[in-house]
Amino acid sequence: MSDIVLSVKNLLVEIPTRKGILRPVDRVSFDIKKGEILGVVGESGAGKSMTGNAIIGLLDPPAHIAGGEVLLKGQPIQNLPKKQMQKIRGKEIGMVFQDPLTSLNPLIPIGEQLSETIRTHLPVDKHTADKRALSALEEVGIPAAASRFRNYPHQFSGGMRQRVVIALALCAEPSLVIADEPTTALDVSVQAQIISLLKQLCRERGTAVMLITHDMGVIAEASNSVAVMYAGRLAELGPVEKVLTDPEQPYTKGLMASTPLASTGKKRLNQIPGAMPTLGALPSGCAFHPRCEFAFEKCRQDPPPTLSDCNGRAACWLVTENLENKP
Repeated sequence: MSDIVLSVKNLLVEIPTRKGILRPVDRVSFDIKKGEILGVVGESGAGKSMTGNAIIGLLDPPAHIAGGEVLLKGQPIQNLPKKQMQKIRGKEIGMVFQDPLTSLNPLIPIGEQLSETIRTHLPVDKHTADKRALSALEEVGIPAAASRFRNYPHQFSGGMRQRVVIALALCAEPSLVIADEPTTALDVSVQAQIISLLKQLCRERGTAVMLITHDMGVIAEASNSVAVMYAGRLAELGPVEKVLTDPEQPYTKGLMASTPLASTGKKRLNQIPGAMPTLGALPSGCAFHPRCEFAFEKCRQDPPPTLSDCNGRAACWLVTENLENKP
C-alpha cells in the first residue's frame, strides 16, 4: 500500500473576470507521504493559501478548479459535490487557520466545540465524545484541561487558542492536516512550541501535514520537504535540507539570502528587487524574470516548464539548460 496520503497533479484554479481568466494556482504538483510535513513557502500572493483552499474545497466562487487532480489516499476529491466534501472535511482532512480566535465559535465552550466535531464525524455518543475531546486537549498541551473544558475561547491566550484549533483539526483523526500560517500571529517562543507540537503529532500519529507559511525559519525547523511558490506556480520542490542549503531557482536563492541567520553574522540582508506581480498583470515568459539578475532572453519570452514536465527540482530555464548541457 502506498504511503502517499495526498497527491496533487497539475492542479489549476481559475477565476473568470471581465478582463480575462486569472490563474492563482497554475498546474501545481506535489505529494505528501504519511508522517511527512510539506512546507509551502512564498511571498504574499504566491498562491499558497489558494492551493490549500482548493484541496479542502473552500474556494469562493467564481474561483474553481479548472483542471488537474487532487487524490486523497488514491481517491479523487476535486470538484466533489458539496455534501460529500463536507463529510471529508474534519474527518479525513483537518484545517488549522491563521487566526485561532476567528476559527473558534466565541459563544460555545471549547470542549463542546471539540465534542460536537467528534460526534459529527465518528460514531460515538456524547459521553465518549467528551472523553475524547478532553484527551485531545491534554494531548496538545492545554494545562489543567479538565478544569478548562468549559472555558470560552476568549479565556485562552493566543498560543493556547492555537493549540485548541490544532486539537479541533485532529480530534476526528484525519489523515491530512492543512495548516495555513499557524504561527504567524504568535510570539517566537510560542511559535517554537506549536512547531514542536505539530512535529510530535505527525511523528506519533503518522498524519501528513501541509504547512503553509512565509517564514523560512519555520520551514527549516518543521518540514521534511519544501515547495516554493511564485505567482501561482511551483518554483522549486525538494527535500528541505537540499533546497535550503543548495537552492537552484533564483527566487529560492533570493528568499534564502533575505532570511536572517545567526550563524552567518551578516549585518545587512539581501533584498529581492521589485514585488510579486498581480494575477492580472503577469509578465510574459517567466513571471520572476523582471526581478531576476540571471534572466536571459528565453526567460522573457517563454514560461519555464512546470515541475511535472522537467527533469530537475526547479522550474527555471537557467536550471533546465544547465541540466541539458551536463555531459
